[in-house]
Amino acid sequence: MDVHEVVRERYGSIASGTQQSCCGDSSDGGCNTTLYDSALVQDLPVDVTGLSLGCGDPVSIAGLKPGETVLDLGSGGGIDCFLASRQVGESGYVIGVDMTPEMLMKANANKVKMGVNNVEFRRGQIEALPVQDSSIDVIMSNCVINLSPDKPAVFKEALRALKPGGRISISDIVTEGDFSEELRADAAQWAECVTGAIDATIYTGMIRDAGFTDIQIVDKTNAEGIVERKDGMPRIFSARITARKPEVGA
Repeated sequence: MDVHEVVRERYGSIASGTQQSCCGDSSDGGCNTTLYDSALVQDLPVDVTGLSLGCGDPVSIAGLKPGETVLDLGSGGGIDCFLASRQVGESGYVIGVDMTPEMLMKANANKVKMGVNNVEFRRGQIEALPVQDSSIDVIMSNCVINLSPDKPAVFKEALRALKPGGRISISDIVTEGDFSEELRADAAQWAECVTGAIDATIYTGMIRDAGFTDIQIVDKTNAEGIVERKDGMPRIFSARITARKPEVGA
């Protein structure tokens, strides 16, 4: 199973409008703007909120400061990038990385429509980020790392890209328990942010093994309203997780 190709095809169809939802087979369009504080998203255009495909709000827990450089893994239509751009201000900069050409086209169109000057979108995979070493203050990701077939590589790349003392702020799907090998092999379920998810303890262990410290699960809520849980599956949660790259010499 080529996970990247399956995921790229699915999210390309969402961006082009031939498929309306990221979460299972529902037809309610953008999944989860309700997971943000309404004041944050109320003045965003529908072309941005309509492609809100995350499972939470990583921006609010990132503690963004003016002047910081932010990297968003799997930026999609750009909602988290645009929210972050407001917090880092004109002296800051936000880079969104996505591997789906259709999503990048949507995100860049949204950028022009909103007149945003401190956001850039780059094509790439989150296992091989198109950024320089130690160039990023904060890395965010929203319901994307679960889609990766090589999650340890994602966290190693995040550590490489961050400046010493830099931090990650992640919203993602995790489980309590594991999927069967048969369910893991279901490419469609993987692309729906279901069977690529792993146990929360394993997830944070991968972050620790990559070299991060101060790892914290900020909150964890039942995700069955976001993704479809079927018989035989473990319990599924949406978790927000933060961690930090050690300072030099720490």
